[in-house]
Order: sequence, then C-alpha cells, then structure tokens
Amino acid sequence: MSEHTVAVNDSDFATNVLGASGLVLVDFWAEWCGPCKMIGPALEEIGKEYAGKVTVAKINIDENPETPTNYGVRSIPTLMLVRDGKVVETKVGALPKSQLKAWVEGAL
Repeated sequence: MSEHTVAVNDSDFATNVLGASGLVLVDFWAEWCGPCKMIGPALEEIGKEYAGKVTVAKINIDENPETPTNYGVRSIPTLMLVRDGKVVETKVGALPKSQLKAWVEGAL
C-alpha cells in the first residue's frame, strides 16, 4: 500500500476497520482485477485529500477470503463506507474519482 492507504486482512479487519474512529472506505480488490487497478490511483488521492477524515483500507480478497464472505462480496471492486463498526453504504464496480469523492463527501 502507501502512506495514504492501509492494507487490512482477515485477522486485523475488526480492529483497523470496525474499531476505527471516523469514516473508513474499504476497497475489496484483487491483483488480477483490471477495474480494481483503474480505481487504485483515485482511492490513493482520496486518502491523501481526506487525510484525518477518511481512512482508505484495502483488503485483497484472494489472500483474505473470510472477510469478503462475511460481507457478501460477490464482485470486485466492492467499496464499503464503514462508520462506528457498521457498513453505511456500498458501491460495486469502478467509478470515476469525481463520483467516488461525491460518495465520500455525502457520508462525512
């Protein structure tokens, strides 16, 4: 990952996402997923622009099968906004940065 995104896994998801303060944007992705790679830079920029307000967490579904199964992830990229341990909204598919930003801003 980078300084503006956080890698999470099955074992630390509860702590780093559900237990986080503030809004967390979770990206369920995989290395082989073209659309996931397309939105990666936009998520990185959102992490930078909203630092201190939003945490961008990425979880690789191939390396961490338990969490996507628990949340019913059937297609990637799946993006979830989590606040206070609860999923407040979900989007499936690659979206342009402008739509991602509007989605995040609507939840702040």
